[in-house]
Amino acid sequence: MKEAADPVARAREICLRQLEARPRSHAELAATLARRGVDPDTAQAVLARLAEVGLVDDRAFATALISSARANRGLGRHGLVHELRRRGVDADVIAAALADQDDLDTHDEEAAARELVRRRMPAMAGLPAQVRTRRLAALLGRRGYPSDLVVRVITEEVVDGSLD
Repeated sequence: MKEAADPVARAREICLRQLEARPRSHAELAATLARRGVDPDTAQAVLARLAEVGLVDDRAFATALISSARANRGLGRHGLVHELRRRGVDADVIAAALADQDDLDTHDEEAAARELVRRRMPAMAGLPAQVRTRRLAALLGRRGYPSDLVVRVITEEVVDGSLD
């Protein structure tokens, strides 16, 4: 593809190509433009215009990522916050997007953790309880579940033998 001679058109084209692949945060697009050598003022103008027309919306991006990551990857609240920060979403936007999600209360987070443990237990059937406990605790921790929830779920599901 031939590069546009106009710096604004070039920056816009870079952003649109990025957005065709998947939704991106404002910070991700800004970083891409910086890596591609786009002037910061030009980048800011293009990103402002894309936000104005609704192609770059960190709040919508965060809400969609939360829904997707909860459904597909089983992330807990801490994991979701980490993922959004990693993608450059502002803390205020993260807090607002999390507040929009009705299903992120403690009870539902616990239910999601239990479901994840139950899905993984059959593959660990022949392992000693200590090994299952360690592996499941590590899995839940990596997914961003709080440690008190991890201990409670593991204790009830593995140690107490409800799934043995």
